[in-house]
Amino acid sequence: MISKSDTENILVEYRRHLHKHPELSFQEVKTSSYIKQIFATEGVRVEDFGTHHSFASIVEGKLPGKTFGLRAELDALPIAETSGVAFASVNPNVMHACGHDMHMAIAIGVTLSLYRQRDKLKGRFIAIFESGEEVLPGGAQAIIQTKLYNELKPDAMFGIHVLPELEVGKIGVCPGKYMASGDEVYITVKGKGGHAALPHLLIDPVTCAAEIVLGLQTLVSRKAPTLIPTVLSFGRIEANGATNIIPDNVSISGTFRTMDEQWREKAHKLIQQTATGIAASHGAKCEVEIRKGYPSIFNNPELTQLVKQTATELLGNDKVVDLEPRMTTDDFAYFSNLTPSVFIRLGAGFPGSDNPQLHRPNFNPSEGAIGIAHSLLTKILLTLMK
Repeated sequence: MISKSDTENILVEYRRHLHKHPELSFQEVKTSSYIKQIFATEGVRVEDFGTHHSFASIVEGKLPGKTFGLRAELDALPIAETSGVAFASVNPNVMHACGHDMHMAIAIGVTLSLYRQRDKLKGRFIAIFESGEEVLPGGAQAIIQTKLYNELKPDAMFGIHVLPELEVGKIGVCPGKYMASGDEVYITVKGKGGHAALPHLLIDPVTCAAEIVLGLQTLVSRKAPTLIPTVLSFGRIEANGATNIIPDNVSISGTFRTMDEQWREKAHKLIQQTATGIAASHGAKCEVEIRKGYPSIFNNPELTQLVKQTATELLGNDKVVDLEPRMTTDDFAYFSNLTPSVFIRLGAGFPGSDNPQLHRPNFNPSEGAIGIAHSLLTKILLTLMK
């Protein structure tokens, strides 16, 4: 019999191996092979989705029942690690800086724990190991379109993600609308460049671009429904002129995020109309491309309550935090749009420490979170499958 502490130590070792050998989105060949080998040693069934390197581990209970799923991501980020840990990435400029190594270790642990108790279970459990979550179009959308997913289609889905702002030992949930949709906005303003001392002879795309950026902010302040969270931000403007040269073109890049699909579609049209209208008033032309990203995440209230109740029993009432909605994105949304789901935030911050944020080169979550998440998810799933 493997003790709880032994299990946690093994999962930490899995996490450290995965952390040390990260792979970028849609390139997770060794990562998926490593996890599959763990399951093969234990006799756990594994099936490929046929979409890049995504696959599922499958645990069949002895008796018929519902199917429950857990998502974990395989990919790392293009970041040079500076955490200083002994198991730091050996792959240059690639790092698990978003906790996906933790999520994988947790999903491995839950799979193995349920597999060893399969004769007592009703229904089926699948852990979905997703390729390419970090970059559009993500891996989830392709997975849900496969024959395998629709054969195994879960009646409920769970997602988990580390949160360094939340102290290790705590978990956080938010019922209902939790995370935003996320779209990429690319605008090219085309004018007529020339000498900066003769602006009256030109069509200045720089001043036009500046007015477009400011004008589009009225979408949030005056056009967005007041009760729907909305963000439109621009983080990159490229003019490529000089102190005395006005360029022909200016490119603007940004992100649009919200939590309502009807408003999202309407806003896309308003972005197009506003940008092209402002450009036309300057005598310029404007091209707008909006790359539609992940939809918003909705946490099923009943599942969220089950998580809160189970976490309270396991950790204590003071360890369960009610979170507010946030405007970050995750393609777990594709699962939550299809089936009742809950996305759980896992405290991974060291107490009393200024913990580095996600996607930072010095990101270093507390490994104590692995055992907590493993225990919590296993307890929830045993409750649902008995």
